[in-house]
Amino acid sequence: MVTTLLFALSPSFAAERPAGSAEAQTAIYFENIRRDPNLLVAFLREMPKGGDLHVHLSGAIYAETLIQWAKDQHACVDPKTFSLSPALRQSTGEPVCPTPTVLAEAALSNPVLYRGMIDAYSMRNVEFSGQSGHDHFFDAFEKFGAATSSENTGKMLADTANRAASQHEIYQELMFTPTGKPFSDMMNSDVVRAIKLRDEATTEDFAALQKALEHNGLTNAFEDAIQQVNDAEKNRNELLKCATRAADAGCQVTQRYLFQVGRGRPREIVFAQILMGFEMARADPRFVSLNLVMPEDYYIPMHDFSLHMRMLKHLHAQYPNVPLTLHAGELAAGLVPPEGLRFHIRDSVEIAGAERIGHGVDVLNENSPLQLLDEMAQKKVMVEICLSSNATILGVSGRAHPLHDYMRAGVPVALATDDEGVARSDMTHEYLRGAQDQNLTYLELKRMARTSLEHSFIHGASLWSDGKTFAPVKDCAGSVSGATVPLACQKFLEANEKAKLQMTLEQQFREFEGRKWPAITVESSPAVAR
Repeated sequence: MVTTLLFALSPSFAAERPAGSAEAQTAIYFENIRRDPNLLVAFLREMPKGGDLHVHLSGAIYAETLIQWAKDQHACVDPKTFSLSPALRQSTGEPVCPTPTVLAEAALSNPVLYRGMIDAYSMRNVEFSGQSGHDHFFDAFEKFGAATSSENTGKMLADTANRAASQHEIYQELMFTPTGKPFSDMMNSDVVRAIKLRDEATTEDFAALQKALEHNGLTNAFEDAIQQVNDAEKNRNELLKCATRAADAGCQVTQRYLFQVGRGRPREIVFAQILMGFEMARADPRFVSLNLVMPEDYYIPMHDFSLHMRMLKHLHAQYPNVPLTLHAGELAAGLVPPEGLRFHIRDSVEIAGAERIGHGVDVLNENSPLQLLDEMAQKKVMVEICLSSNATILGVSGRAHPLHDYMRAGVPVALATDDEGVARSDMTHEYLRGAQDQNLTYLELKRMARTSLEHSFIHGASLWSDGKTFAPVKDCAGSVSGATVPLACQKFLEANEKAKLQMTLEQQFREFEGRKWPAITVESSPAVAR
């Protein structure tokens, strides 16, 4: 049961409950505390939030945890750049770090090194880094990469699950790339290496490369990826003590995966990873989609963007039942030439067939932007909104952010964390930024929580017959707002993972909104009086 400290605030708070529905009472309380950041963050921490659909697994880990893992691995760190690297091994098996690096465990007794590593692996004190937010953010991943290798995937899953549970999330879609030696062997086979994709590569070129991959190791790469995930989930469950009486709260968070494609890699590798992503999503229900990652403004992602869209179109046609989410429009004026802002979101929707867009910040810079917004609304293309990320990386916040433009156009939106460890954030603070920076109401935040599950890619039918009005399906009509669930609805929920999660969220909202909210007056709250 969630603590009641939030509601035992002051004798000056009236005990009478406002008139109206529980949802209306909650909305009133939210408006009354809107300008009190302490009460607001306490409220939002306990608010049900549904799912987080845009999470880079390695970027979700806080720097303090990365340092501990580096210590456990006997990794080395450069005291000037703070980059981690594997230690060398002496004949005795003892780890040794080549000059100028030192063992990462030195940071635990060296406050200067420790705080330097935290700042290097995150956006903390970025204003003193001498870099732009954009460059500091993306450089961090190379520095701490040795601590987020595949051997720590299970630890990362456990860490993010527990934090999600503490934020009252019940679902995550996590991006990572389970490739290893079999994938490298496939790419290094003579037949595959002989095929080079040109700028103007055609479907025939894609088909030739696909055939070469299928005949030279794709099955081995796929089986290796499955084994990596099996091992990681086993490790996660052991760390969280799942299926025991001492199970951590993270065991209650449903995790699904997006195959992460490095779009800054050579073209043939990008194609092979896209193929792997589609195949994983087709064959393994734990993988629900794929996504292209790495900075959108770098040379290869910009130069090869249209080629990547054609790759996706070619393969999506072969895997029509695999939904697609794509990073697009994580750009701002000045970051790239003006023409680089004109087509990424549109092409992701119209050519690749994306059902969700990650970020979508530059949408009003696209060609015919109002028509594009209308098209996205008609196609129900959801946008994964990452407010903290957009503010720190792109410098886009407040009225400059297109969130309300999407909302006015009827485009479904939901908040997401992106890289909560690097950003030093969490879902509660994404909601806080939504309330403070975007002036979102309680009902708008609640709609986003519902939207996150409605547009999740987890298998099964939706609880809602209409995902815009949130009217329930016939079998569950009347069950959403009631305490009991009839047999027909129970059977429907058991058959559909998505609907089951959605019903859990509705039950959480019913409990959350059913509380006795205190009445806050101007006299009782100096913050409200401002």
